[in-house]
Amino acid sequence: MVARQPKVLIPQDEIRQTISRLAAEISKDYQGKRPLLIGILKGSFMFMADLVRQLGLPVEMDFMQLSSYGAGTETTGKIKVLKGLKTPIGGRDVLVVEDIVDTGLTVSFIMDYLRKKKPTSLKLCALADKPSRRKVPVTIDYLGFTVPDKFIVGCGIDLNEQHRHLPDICFIE
Repeated sequence: MVARQPKVLIPQDEIRQTISRLAAEISKDYQGKRPLLIGILKGSFMFMADLVRQLGLPVEMDFMQLSSYGAGTETTGKIKVLKGLKTPIGGRDVLVVEDIVDTGLTVSFIMDYLRKKKPTSLKLCALADKPSRRKVPVTIDYLGFTVPDKFIVGCGIDLNEQHRHLPDICFIE
C-alpha cells in the first residue's frame, strides 16, 4: 500500500494573514466583553492557539471533544461527546472555535447543545468550510477559508491522528 502524501492547498503565510483578519473582526465585535472561547478538540487546538494570541481582548477558554468519524475519511453521522464543558456558559458570550465545517452535523449538534445552556450570545468561528459536503445548514460567523471537496489535513486537522503538525492546509487524494 502506498502512503498518500499531502499536497499544499493553502500555504502557512496565507493562513497567518487570515487568522490575523479573523482576530481583528472578533476583537472588534467583542470589544469590552470577555468571551468564552470553546475549542472543539482535537482539530481546533492549533487554530485556536494562534487566534487567541492575536486577539486584542481577554478571553476564557474551555474545550469539548466530539467524534463523528471512525478510522477513515467518511463521517459516521453519529456524534459522540467524548469530553464535555467544565465552564458554565449561561449568560456568557460564547464563541465556538472549529477547525473545519464539513457536513455540518457536528457543528449543528454543538450549537444546539450550547444554545440550550442559555448563553447571552453564541457564534461560530471556523478555519475552513467545505460547503459542498453540507447535510444540515450552518451559520459561520467568522470564516477563514472555503475549501474544495477534498480530504483536508494540517493546522490541527487530521486523518487518523496523522498530519495535524503540518503548517499548511493540505489535501490528500
